[in-house]
Amino acid sequence: MKAFLEQATSLGWYPWLAVAALVASTVLARAAFLLSARDWRLPPWLQQGLRHAPLATLMAIVAPAVWQSDTMAGPGLDARWLALAVCAGWFFGVRRSVTGAMLMGALAYLAARMLG
Repeated sequence: MKAFLEQATSLGWYPWLAVAALVASTVLARAAFLLSARDWRLPPWLQQGLRHAPLATLMAIVAPAVWQSDTMAGPGLDARWLALAVCAGWFFGVRRSVTGAMLMGALAYLAARMLG
């Protein structure tokens, strides 16, 4: 810990300036909507696009994990593909609920890992 503190103090005030700038920019960006005197109205095309942002973010996180990991749940059974199939089946076959598909996929993955 002492070596870390010595190294941190040897860098001078530049790291503190960077942290302060990041904090200020974050606070200003988030507070701009709250401290505004008028209501913010988004155009309809932007509202429509933002409806898909959570699913797009989830896919950006999940897709690489499915394609790149090597999680075998048993003899010849890959838990991630089973979970992906259950998610797709729930979403397209049972109900168009992203939350339900995520829960069913997680349960399928957990079951495949525990049984395999």
